[in-house]
Amino acid sequence: MTDKPAFLNVAASLTGRRWVGPGVDEDRACDAMEQATGFPAALCRTLVQRGVVAERAAADAYLAPTLRDLLPDPRSLRDMELAATRFLAAVKARQRIAIFADYDVDGGSSAALLLVWLRDMGLRATLYVPDRIDEGYGPNDAAMAALARDHDLIVCVDCGTLSHGPIAAAVGADVIVLDHHLGAETLPPALAVVNPNRQDESGALSHLCAAAVVFLMLVEANRQLKADDVKGPDLMGLLDLVALATVADVAPLIGVNRALVRQGLTVMARRQRPGLVALADVAGMDQAPTSYHLGFLLGPRVNAGGRIGAADLGARLLATDDQHEAAALAERLDVLNTERREIEGRVREAALEQATERGLDGPLVWAAGAGWHPGVVGIVAARLKEATNRPAIVIGLEDGIGKGSGRSVSGIDLGAVIQRVAAEGLLLKGGGHKMAAGLTVTEDMLLAAMDRIAALLDRQGAGALGPSDLRVDGLLMPGAATVELIDRIAAAGPFGAGASAPRWAFPDCQILFVKQVGTGHLKVTFGDGLGARIDAIAFGAMDGPMGAALTNHGGARFHLAGRLEVNAWQGRQSPQLRLEDAAPS
Repeated sequence: MTDKPAFLNVAASLTGRRWVGPGVDEDRACDAMEQATGFPAALCRTLVQRGVVAERAAADAYLAPTLRDLLPDPRSLRDMELAATRFLAAVKARQRIAIFADYDVDGGSSAALLLVWLRDMGLRATLYVPDRIDEGYGPNDAAMAALARDHDLIVCVDCGTLSHGPIAAAVGADVIVLDHHLGAETLPPALAVVNPNRQDESGALSHLCAAAVVFLMLVEANRQLKADDVKGPDLMGLLDLVALATVADVAPLIGVNRALVRQGLTVMARRQRPGLVALADVAGMDQAPTSYHLGFLLGPRVNAGGRIGAADLGARLLATDDQHEAAALAERLDVLNTERREIEGRVREAALEQATERGLDGPLVWAAGAGWHPGVVGIVAARLKEATNRPAIVIGLEDGIGKGSGRSVSGIDLGAVIQRVAAEGLLLKGGGHKMAAGLTVTEDMLLAAMDRIAALLDRQGAGALGPSDLRVDGLLMPGAATVELIDRIAAAGPFGAGASAPRWAFPDCQILFVKQVGTGHLKVTFGDGLGARIDAIAFGAMDGPMGAALTNHGGARFHLAGRLEVNAWQGRQSPQLRLEDAAPS
């Protein structure tokens, strides 16, 4: 909670949150930005929120991020030169290469980057993605030993940093790890471990996802090829895969990640990758891709294979150059995603009921159940975290073993806690990063492990968290919310983790039209009483008090808060508010 006065005097909104707006210093900085740039006030406020100084050159540079300016030297990461050199040696000698990838979007995109690059160099690599249920996350002894018997080089992507035993089992093959998960004090016995989150790294690139690390290795590989007067494959054309992974893995959109995603969205809009074209079509995408589409339409479908289907479907879709194969894979993933949503709904309901009985005001919210599908526990943990503003862990139990996933809130490092409890022996294994982690635990150790995790989280202040404040970036009136303004604000994007789209408050609004749509969603039209009006959509509103209050408004006026977007329908564009909260005015 903050000591700032409640914005618009909203101390407790319909969702129980206190609205917090910009302070005096931010207002002054916004005024200075307007004077220096001549930009609209809403864009200036967004730039100020991003820490951009009030100078036209600085603002222009931020609005046009380039890889030329922001891409780090790949060799700034430990083991990078060694990894690229060994990778190229395998290519030049036409050696047998295997790619061991995680089953999520980041792992699939990372694998696809390597598969496509190698295909352009005339090589076919073996793809291996472990089954989430049968094998679990990361390399395992049997798989690595088997791959080592038939391959000269194994490249582990989005996994491997904590896989000491399995990498040691890869007898006869060199192993390269390209990862971003939190490292331990010792590294596995790989030839090279490239990971910005190794403990001996500076942390300057800790925000990179695994696909970005893979991309940097390919930049280094192309650089080494150029030194030998050999032209390497086109790398800019691969940025759609890096963008997808960055957004779907919830990597913060800061620094070079902004440039990677911005350029990647441009590449994706050209519709040249068969897998992404087919996936966009089955998802019903009818406009140029944005970070929202990557995170909420494409990402979940790529993930669906690893969650409840064949683990390698996502990577195969992203890597294929065959339109017919792409269409078949995309259709299969779309069906699996529908099944995933149904499974998730059942687990979410049971987990919330169990967690509520246990109590939602401690430092950790958790639930465990027999038969809960391991492929959806991470999503359900995220839902519990969002509902309670607490770190959350959800575990599926089967045959005495629990496989779980956790999600954290800002300022609470869950990955470090999970890793520590695993080192203490209460977990069979566990690891991750600050905001997300995975674990495996025996059922008889479950309560002790959860108690220990809760105690460590409590030391970080997780037990003292109250309802999260709602950060509001400024005021807007309905008449000012035009498509043109939304496009100007979008230039400060891409928006996502670590760089949220600005949230605007519309004060003292009339509710002109309300209709329930879909499953628990609410469509609203509101105005200022002077003729200006704007449409809004409130997803899931009917599951909470906001839906009932707006539906039965009885002529009352409300302050409304949310994020602006452009709604495209039948060739027409109009402004729309993605409504997140409301309060009586």
